[in-house]
Amino acid sequence: MNKITNNKAWFLVLPVFFIVAISAIIPLMTVVNYSVQDIFDPQTRFFVGTDWFRQVLEDSRLHDALIRQIVYTGSVLFIEVPLGIGIALTLPRKGWGVSACMVLLALPLLIPWNVVGTIWQIFGRADIGLGGYTLNLLGMDYNYSQNPMDAWVTVLVMDIWHWTSLIVLLCYAGLRSIPDAYYQAAKIDGASNWAVFRFIQLPKMQSVLVIGVLLRFMDSFMIYTEPFVLTGGGPGTATTFLSQFLVTVAVGQFDLGPAAAFSLIYFLIILLVCWVFYTVVMNAGKREEQ
Repeated sequence: MNKITNNKAWFLVLPVFFIVAISAIIPLMTVVNYSVQDIFDPQTRFFVGTDWFRQVLEDSRLHDALIRQIVYTGSVLFIEVPLGIGIALTLPRKGWGVSACMVLLALPLLIPWNVVGTIWQIFGRADIGLGGYTLNLLGMDYNYSQNPMDAWVTVLVMDIWHWTSLIVLLCYAGLRSIPDAYYQAAKIDGASNWAVFRFIQLPKMQSVLVIGVLLRFMDSFMIYTEPFVLTGGGPGTATTFLSQFLVTVAVGQFDLGPAAAFSLIYFLIILLVCWVFYTVVMNAGKREEQ
């Protein structure tokens, strides 16, 4: 019996393709166009091929910003993922405490990025900020506007405060999806808390953890607003990450060609790392299920 196919459903997808073309594909093609041409004005332009890419890749400022970005993103994931899992495991499963915890955890996520930077800019000030004043009162010479290490740690703590809740909420959702029968069987078998976590809870959280890590990687690798508001990329270049370097080239120096080339490199780095991570994690999960 031949199956009848109704292709009219594709017309429902056309608006989505149109919106994607307007919001993503066309701007991307514009960036590609700028990355291979030297444009002086709408009528004067020269094809330069890969010259802008070579110029960007040979820029020592990019190398420094990339190292800072890798260290920062790695630190964010190394701290926030285990911390988020640990907090999710301690949250109540029933009662009014669940709603209270969910509301409190969601509050940092609702604050706009620029407001987060402003909050921590005031909080960390040594003269009027509660955090900065307290640290100096304890004998620490803390000043994020002058000390590169203080600025780095402040930006990192700010990110942890802002985004750990996302990992917690995702992990908690994964934990709540585990049937009680799993815990009952583990209790009958005399499994330890570590065994329950290793063989029941962690595998069930794998899917949400993949989503959480990918979201945090992409967001932390593209971070701009919070450190820009808090430190302006300083002191010096201590907190100048890739996104700020890109804005400096594109807006500050108005070098549209190198900026476009760097934007494509930036995009490919994020895309490649996300694809590799997703593939490795999902393949590992399939091997464990087998």
